[in-house]
Amino acid sequence: MSGHSKWATIKRQKGAADVKRGLAFTKISNAITIAVRRSGGVADPENNFRLRIAIEKAREANMPKGNIERALRRASGEEGRGVEEVVYEGFAPGGVSVIVEAVTDNSLRTTSEIKSIFNKEGASFGERGSVSYQFTNKGRISIEKNGKSLDEIFNLAAESGAEDLEDEGEDVVVYTSPQDLSIVRSKLEESGLKLLDTEIVRKPVQAITIGDEEQREKIINFLRKLEDLDDVQKVYSNLA
Repeated sequence: MSGHSKWATIKRQKGAADVKRGLAFTKISNAITIAVRRSGGVADPENNFRLRIAIEKAREANMPKGNIERALRRASGEEGRGVEEVVYEGFAPGGVSVIVEAVTDNSLRTTSEIKSIFNKEGASFGERGSVSYQFTNKGRISIEKNGKSLDEIFNLAAESGAEDLEDEGEDVVVYTSPQDLSIVRSKLEESGLKLLDTEIVRKPVQAITIGDEEQREKIINFLRKLEDLDDVQKVYSNLA
């Protein structure tokens, strides 16, 4: 019986991993589509930095080359024109502000799914603009310390034109203006730092701390449920 249980566990884990992998590929394909759309149809990653980031994430996720090429064709063709970006705002329990960015070919379906999670988790759906003013768009670069001190990385980041820096233990996060992200990243790479991730994010102006661990965990589970939806690209909150 123990062998059977072990096999069942492995099957469940593999199934969950396959679902997660498929979900990641869907989100990355949508990110590629939107990156091309936002640039006015530029499908060359050398001339479209957002697209370059999306393709890099596709490769990091081991997305097959054929899938990437299909996503590019979709973005450049008629099918991609039926895809749109939608942004939702609201409040999680405890007054935590939440922004959900989604890409969809059916906004009614997406809105319904997101509202359902808000309702079930005791969160409040907000109007456009009710939360977004509490966030600012930033370029975000994650760097592995890799034996370097925080002061060394700080100096290199400052010389590269970065705006801010946060210590996250083994890694350091550097923030830039969205317009300077490409330039700062190139300079950091040239300085020999090991870059882990690059993206454009919504950074909270001021974070909220929730002292009650049970409530904090409830909020985190709520955010995860939103992230797991097929159409959702990114979920932001000001939870510290």
